[in-house]
Formats: sequence, C-alpha cells, structure tokens
Amino acid sequence: MSEAVRGEAIRSEAVGSGAVRDEKSRRRQMLVRASFYIAGTHLFAGFVILLFALGDRH
Repeated sequence: MSEAVRGEAIRSEAVGSGAVRDEKSRRRQMLVRASFYIAGTHLFAGFVILLFALGDRH
C-alpha cells in the first residue's frame, strides 16, 4: 500500500470509530433521559393517587 492509501484508511477508521462512539453516547443520553421521564411520570402518578386516597378519607 502506498502512504496516501494507508493514511486514508487510518483516517476512515478514526471517523468510523468516532461515529460509533457518538452513537453510543447518544443512545446512553437517550436512555438516561427516558429513565428520568419514566421515573418522573410514575412519581407524579403516585402523588395523584395519594391525593385521591387522602381525599377519599374525608
């Protein structure tokens, strides 16, 4: 292989691994965000159920 072809191959590998790393980072951020939304929704629903339970006592 010539030096130019070898250099191009190394650059394409670096770009490819960066794209994979970026995709993994985005996926992790999405999972964290989804976890927060799910947990927040469940907490809000639990609070509403608590309000109904307390309001039913009187």
